[in-house]
Amino acid sequence: MKAEDLKIVLEQHQLWISSDGKEGYRADLSGQDLRCAELTGANLSNADLSNTNLSYASLYDANLYDANLTDADLSRADLRLVDLSGADLTGANLTGANLRNADLNDANLTGANLRNADLNGINLNGTNLIDANLCHANLRNADLTGANLRNANLTDAELSGANLTDADLTGANLTRADLTRANLNDASLTGADLTGADLTDANITGAKMPSGFYKDQKIKVKKSSETEISEPDM
Repeated sequence: MKAEDLKIVLEQHQLWISSDGKEGYRADLSGQDLRCAELTGANLSNADLSNTNLSYASLYDANLYDANLTDADLSRADLRLVDLSGADLTGANLTGANLRNADLNDANLTGANLRNADLNGINLNGTNLIDANLCHANLRNADLTGANLRNANLTDAELSGANLTDADLTGANLTRADLTRANLNDASLTGADLTGADLTDANITGAKMPSGFYKDQKIKVKKSSETEISEPDM
């Protein structure tokens, strides 16, 4: 898409938002090639960006609240401080994307590829990350309170200082993950693979840990009598 055409779409979308849909039109950029596009600070809330190629695009501080980004390509994109709360990112490619301090509260990232993504300090409160690929992702100090990470791949992920209170990590792959000082209070890790994971000084009070966890893991953790050890599936 040409820069001048994109500018018109953004202007009409802003008019559509400010007039409560009475003027302008909702941005439909589905399937468009927006590689390396300059969209810093753009307001694309509720826009249709499904299957859009936004690889290497600059979306710093953009508003993508409730946007449709299913199967979009956001690899290597600059998504720092972006508002993606409520956005649908099902199947999206976010490989190597920079999402530092972005807001993905209640976003849907089912099956999304976040391999090597920078998610330092990000808000993923209540986010759906079922089957997501977070291998080698940087999630230091991220807020994953109540997040659904069932069967997610967190191999070699950096989760030091992350808040995983009430998170569902059932069946997740946490092989060699760094969970030092992470808060796993009341989290569910039934069937999770913690082979080689580092949980030094992690808080697992009330957490449901995999069967045989304390036998297999020689680590220092904060625990209490409320911590559960799940039985192996029969």
